[in-house]
Amino acid sequence: MEILRVENLTKIYGKDNNKVIALDNVSFSVKKGEFVAIVGASGSGKSTLLHLIGGVDRPTSGKVYIDGKDIYSFNNDALAIFRRRQVGLIYQFYNLIPILNVEENITLPLSLDNREINQTKLKELLKLLGLENRKTHLPSELSGGQQQRTSIGRALITNPTIVLADEPTGNLDSKASDEIVELLKKSNRDYKQTIIMITHDMEIAKHANRIIKIEDGKIVKGV
Repeated sequence: MEILRVENLTKIYGKDNNKVIALDNVSFSVKKGEFVAIVGASGSGKSTLLHLIGGVDRPTSGKVYIDGKDIYSFNNDALAIFRRRQVGLIYQFYNLIPILNVEENITLPLSLDNREINQTKLKELLKLLGLENRKTHLPSELSGGQQQRTSIGRALITNPTIVLADEPTGNLDSKASDEIVELLKKSNRDYKQTIIMITHDMEIAKHANRIIKIEDGKIVKGV
């Protein structure tokens, strides 16, 4: 079953002599339960693509369908709600709230939505993340790997349609990187979580089911 469809996606910044084509007519689809890596060098357009898929930015032209819904047909408020409920975002620099502890950071999307926190699910997730003994710690009291695991928990707590990970290992040492990749693989394998991961590292990308390579805003391999 197709969970994501990207059609003729183009993003242009500036105009005339200052025009930069960050994405150039990109199309591909992802099936439910797939783990896809999008690989490219810095400036290739991969992060722009991720932001457009996640509804963080709007394209110059083209469409993104998540679970059959044209996400750019929503107004900004509706898009923000859709993103919070259906899209789990994992960033390179964690983006945790410094005054909230691990448990509060993980459950933040539910709190913002005034949704009840399923304590069984939370307990299960903390165990998966290896953070049961760190749940009352603030981000400043955690290692980089533990902060990224917290970020992954925040992405998974809402049972999102799709998880988007932007260079999730980019700020970590090799041991912590391996742990994060294993965690993503486990959530894909055990929970059938659909994941799209952006990375410049081909060794990291090889852990995915499928690799899409992007250069100069165009897909060059692996649709």
